[in-house]
Amino acid sequence: MYSDNSQRKLTKPVTLSTLKQMKLDKDKITMLTSYDASFTNVMNVAGVECILVGDSLGMVIQGQDSTLPVTIEDMCYHTAAVKRGNTNAFIISDMSFMSFSKPEQALDNAAKLMQAGASMVKLEGGSWLADTIKLLSQRGIPVCAHLGLTPQSVHKFGGYRVQGKSQEAADLLMEESLELVAAGADILLYECIPTELGKKLSEAVPVPTIGIGAGPHTDGQVLVLHDMLGINLGHIPKFVKNFLTDGRNITQAFEAYVDEVKTLTFPGNEHGFK
Repeated sequence: MYSDNSQRKLTKPVTLSTLKQMKLDKDKITMLTSYDASFTNVMNVAGVECILVGDSLGMVIQGQDSTLPVTIEDMCYHTAAVKRGNTNAFIISDMSFMSFSKPEQALDNAAKLMQAGASMVKLEGGSWLADTIKLLSQRGIPVCAHLGLTPQSVHKFGGYRVQGKSQEAADLLMEESLELVAAGADILLYECIPTELGKKLSEAVPVPTIGIGAGPHTDGQVLVLHDMLGINLGHIPKFVKNFLTDGRNITQAFEAYVDEVKTLTFPGNEHGFK
């Protein structure tokens, strides 16, 4: 998949089949958020396999205090920009807040994101999404289900808190994960859960798992672009590492991230939760 030069430039398109094989091969998947063509192009050069057009753009691009104000039109705009800068990475786009509250509504909005350039859509939520995921899957739209800490539900959670800490909560995450995979979810993304739970979930489900604050045992990792470049001036989550250090330029920062995820250097114990 990579060229032989000093950079890990992607030489052929990354597909869902590629990601599933990477899980089987225990080759860690790398993902970063991007919101425009320029950063996307550099990520391709650096060998980042997956690009997430995240609704985190509400905070890091728009200056909002949460992801909730982001609209499906915003997501389509940024997805199209990312697509124009992309060569071979797999693009996943977030479904914005309340854009998938009903299955038919989700289908209409997911179609907009796919037409804008997404390879897959990502939805936040648990078992209640099963019917929606089944409908999207039947219509040929790949789905990433986002579990654990789901930022669109931050007010319900009472803040950004680690999820799945009790045995009951861990069992529920396992149950919901298996249910959503049975409904057709192709990837599961876990945010802010205990490291050991991330390991158990990744071993239990047959699809690739991506973690952010979920420990080193998930099949892949994702970070928000601005966090991993050290230009987030707000609260720095425990699971974040600044890769734009030691005289690196941005391309080298992306390459360092890819290398550290691949060699199991990142995330370390200090980036996880118990």
